[in-house]
Amino acid sequence: MAKRIIQQRRGRGTITYRCRPKAYVYRLVYPSRLSGEGIVQKLVNSTGHSAPLARVKSPQGVFFIPAFKNMYEGQKINFDSKEIIDGNFVKIKDIPVKTKIYCIESNPGDGGKFVKAGGTEAVVSRIFNGKTFVMLPSKKEKEFNPDCRAIIGVIAGTGRKDKPVVKAGKMHYIMTLRNKLWPRTSAIKMNAIDHPFGSGRGKNPKSKIAKRNAPPGARVGLIRPRRTGKRK
Repeated sequence: MAKRIIQQRRGRGTITYRCRPKAYVYRLVYPSRLSGEGIVQKLVNSTGHSAPLARVKSPQGVFFIPAFKNMYEGQKINFDSKEIIDGNFVKIKDIPVKTKIYCIESNPGDGGKFVKAGGTEAVVSRIFNGKTFVMLPSKKEKEFNPDCRAIIGVIAGTGRKDKPVVKAGKMHYIMTLRNKLWPRTSAIKMNAIDHPFGSGRGKNPKSKIAKRNAPPGARVGLIRPRRTGKRK
């Protein structure tokens, strides 16, 4: 008798494949309106995030942000100043070129959407005709609204990948903390009874484009691609 394939098990939503709510207790969004000065109350370690978090107290309330490099408890952060100092909240139009920033807003007041992973940074690349362009960690340049805010500095945790994992058991616990599916078995290496791509005879899988009305057990591969064939 066949067992459920991974796509079916994950779709059912059991605890094995469900996100752990406790890992994401902290919401990394700063208030839409900030003024005055804040203070870093505490640096927090969260298993659900790749960077240490900072609990910041402001006149508008308490919020969490990814900690920047060399941040310390008791440090003061300015929300109104145009001074380029690590930790300050500054509008993109007031940030000079080649400045390192993170936690950038997508739209003014949304609290920061871009560049929030540990060890990452973005750089203000150029300002042209009143438009500000930022080089993201993916090496892609993106235009931002000049009124969007960003935090000056580089996110802490840049050396987290320098030390090799070495043991499979350690990786097991790393992935378990975030409820990630690990280890991932290639479909072509499975038995034919366990996956539509299984058996691997000739290493030539079936079509990777799933039909729109395919049942869960056959809904594997490329799910409803926008287009197929060679781009002309």
